[in-house]
Amino acid sequence: MKGRKFLIVLGVVTLLSLASLLIFTPNMLASKPAVDVTLPELSAEAEQGHALYTDNCATCHGAKAGGTDSGPPLIHRIYHPGHHADFAFYRAAQNGVRRHHWRFGNMPPVEGVSEADIAKIIRFIRETQKANGVF
Repeated sequence: MKGRKFLIVLGVVTLLSLASLLIFTPNMLASKPAVDVTLPELSAEAEQGHALYTDNCATCHGAKAGGTDSGPPLIHRIYHPGHHADFAFYRAAQNGVRRHHWRFGNMPPVEGVSEADIAKIIRFIRETQKANGVF
């Protein structure tokens, strides 16, 4: 009986794993922009963040954070606050980040942005995510 329960649990875990691959793999591994982004009316802080984002992030992540051939979309469920908290954005900007969700290369640190700048950029990203149904 013990062996049968183990096989049932193993089967359920396997099915859940396969289901998660089917759900997440197509978008996660895409190497082209995956999101059409509508920019909302932004708060003053998010407007400042948008300007900083444009100067420091848009080359790779797109003018509206919808992604490019060089970097993934930030307006995407992968970057939902419950999966990538604000701390992850600080760390990525300050230290760079190894490729882990997408087929893009590693992200280098972003030179010349302060923590205050990053906070404004995050505000822009979060307000845009919310307006586009990410959360």
